[in-house]
Amino acid sequence: MLQVRVHGPGDVRVDEVATPDPGSRDAVVRVAACGICGSDLSYIKRGGVFGPGRDPMCLGHEMAGVVDWVGADVATVGVGDRVVVHPGNDELGRIGSGGVEGGLTPLLLVREAARGGRLFPVPHDLPLEVAALAEPLAVGMHAVDQAQVEPGESVAVFGCGPIGLAAIATLVDRGHENVVAVDMSRTRLELARGLGAHAFHATEDDVWSELARAHGTKPSLLGPTPATNVFIEASGAPAVIKDVLDRGPVGGRMVVVALHYGAVPISFIMLLMKEFTIRGAMEYPSRFENAIELLARQDLSRVITHRFPLDQFDTALAVLDDSKDCGKVLVTIDG
Repeated sequence: MLQVRVHGPGDVRVDEVATPDPGSRDAVVRVAACGICGSDLSYIKRGGVFGPGRDPMCLGHEMAGVVDWVGADVATVGVGDRVVVHPGNDELGRIGSGGVEGGLTPLLLVREAARGGRLFPVPHDLPLEVAALAEPLAVGMHAVDQAQVEPGESVAVFGCGPIGLAAIATLVDRGHENVVAVDMSRTRLELARGLGAHAFHATEDDVWSELARAHGTKPSLLGPTPATNVFIEASGAPAVIKDVLDRGPVGGRMVVVALHYGAVPISFIMLLMKEFTIRGAMEYPSRFENAIELLARQDLSRVITHRFPLDQFDTALAVLDDSKDCGKVLVTIDG
């Protein structure tokens, strides 16, 4: 069968590999759809999660499909069940982010499915390609959780890729009305507006003046600032972190969910003077099902802007890598 694997820095291939050989505690999922993530681009560039390893690294961690086989010890799912696959963590083992398996393949071996916490049911009326959004939605949801947004607070989301859009969808779902989105892509800004955010172009609009108009102002020793309570950094642009700290309000909070591999210079005197809070957000809420339930309540199908079959993975990758003027790029594998 086919499997997308990273062989070294900049070297990603659709390989022929053996079909799974599962054990009694395992399950096999026939993958219907798997998203390509910005982190996948980083893995390809680096040759692996932290660089090249001994063996090629399998890609794909945003998966939904149908259970094709279950071992004798697996009691929580059965053959024919429509499921989202939790890509795991250090305890469960990882899929597509440094583990042995990856979801960009027709048949995915899910090890230790008998333990639970790996396969979650998909409502019958939720298309599997939309269910594949559960993983990036869970990432954006966790960023919102880390921000601890209170009712009535204002939020600015910098970066409207799939994670930023997921954060916006979560905020709107929870009843937060004063959400501003910032990006350089008109396509992504339109997606953010469609989800219920006010949207501003990062270079064509005066973003900080627009934030002051949208959220009001707050005094500081250096003069008035936008009164935005919470900032979610989902752009991956180092300048955003510095700008938020320099131009954000006293008592502001920022959650960083984008990947920043390099050092980011910031002013600790600003951190001190403003008593600003900066938190990281990594991976998912403790209850992964929250993401699937949100997908069932809110139609996020518009976030999927591109679909490609597995044998056109290179084209799909180029769409995401070349312009970033897209929403979620999805690889469809099995109907």
